[in-house]
Amino acid sequence: MTIDGDAYRRIIGHFATGVTVVTTAHDGWLHGMTANALTSVSLDPLLLLICVDKSAHAHEQLDKAGSFAVNILAVEQEEISKTFAVSSEPEQGELRGVPYRLGPHGSPVLEGCLAYVECEVSDRFVGGDHTLFMGAVLGGELLREAAPLLFYQGRYQRIEA
Repeated sequence: MTIDGDAYRRIIGHFATGVTVVTTAHDGWLHGMTANALTSVSLDPLLLLICVDKSAHAHEQLDKAGSFAVNILAVEQEEISKTFAVSSEPEQGELRGVPYRLGPHGSPVLEGCLAYVECEVSDRFVGGDHTLFMGAVLGGELLREAAPLLFYQGRYQRIEA
């Protein structure tokens, strides 16, 4: 049976995902975007894949920066997710007023996130209207134990940790 984009979105919306903010830094310009289109690819070597719309500001920023961090959000960070879900241009020296620090490899790490992983872009693949950025994991840290923020059927969801 053939389906269209709307039907596909409804179907794939039944796959629960975690919510992250992917952040980059390049020459003092910072950017973040909410993302749930990511996956752990390999343990040897450590690889992670994110999918970015070609028309998003984050696409150009990732190409320039060549590295990124994936910030895994906690349940109480829904507003942060919504902040970065709206498209905006990179900012010099700040991230839409959201507190952060630079990780050991130079990407912004959001305060209060559960964990983060910093990656260097190792490859790019065309995937329709998106580019799949393969990230070689450079480092990361589990920052705290708490319930994660989830997305299911087009809405934020909560579970107890």
